[in-house]
Amino acid sequence: MSAPTTRPSPRRDIGHYVNDSLRDRYFAACDALYAKGAPARFETDVETSFGTTHVYRYGPTDPADESRTAIVLIHGAGGCSAQWYPNTPGLSAERPVYALDTPGDPGRSVHREPMWQPERAAQWLDEALDALGLDRVHLVGSSYGGWLVLNQAHHRPGRLASVTLLDPGGLEKVGLRFFAWIFVSLFATFAPAALRPRLASWLEQPVIVVPELRAWVKASVRAFRIRRPSPLPLTEDELRTITAPLHLVLGKRSLLVHPKRQLERVPRLIPGARAEIIADTGHVPAIDHPDLLNARMLSFMKDVDIA
Repeated sequence: MSAPTTRPSPRRDIGHYVNDSLRDRYFAACDALYAKGAPARFETDVETSFGTTHVYRYGPTDPADESRTAIVLIHGAGGCSAQWYPNTPGLSAERPVYALDTPGDPGRSVHREPMWQPERAAQWLDEALDALGLDRVHLVGSSYGGWLVLNQAHHRPGRLASVTLLDPGGLEKVGLRFFAWIFVSLFATFAPAALRPRLASWLEQPVIVVPELRAWVKASVRAFRIRRPSPLPLTEDELRTITAPLHLVLGKRSLLVHPKRQLERVPRLIPGARAEIIADTGHVPAIDHPDLLNARMLSFMKDVDIA
């Protein structure tokens, strides 16, 4: 009788799934969210030095818009491209849209080499865009994805027509209040149904009241282990190097950054930057107000393209 096979222990510097069963449950939760957004034209995998990156391609509605500069979406930490389900219908109606699953986060990408260091993160994204044949893009990032976008604008700006940052990392050191919000929000997903609307309003957290979002977050926490440190914010000198047209969107009740501080600071350091605060939202303006955010982003990109 042959000995049972065993898997090697996962590397401590590489994100990984706990087991196949939990991974498959998470994928099912992802697919429930994807079903609420625009249907992907296709999915593909591209190879980089850091692993395989899974990509979703959407729109546009009018084939004549295929030649317009594409939008590339980079999701936040602990999630995947499913987070963009409220935004893909509106954005892909007018432009080609690519949503990337970041290696090292739970998604359908395969993480093989660490890429949390700023230079390596920028190399990963540049290689992924190159493999997709994208020479010029409007890059959009949320939360940790915002740090990746800022980092790209600093280290490898050559492909960037513009950058849009949605309540991003990379501007301030992540404080205790943000981690406390994450913990309490996760705990609230287990609250009785009658309490969830009140908790969602108090926490500015739509995850609690959207069943598919709640199932997605709970499945992610169970299934995946992230193995990277929190990124450091860019210094003021690094921010001053950014020349790509920049659109900063902050939630009025954000706990990741101090919105009023960044509303003044970013345009001062990056001349020409467009910065705004969205009311009635915290850390996830693109989920709370998708129609508004889609319109603002598309208007900004149109202005950039005709400038």
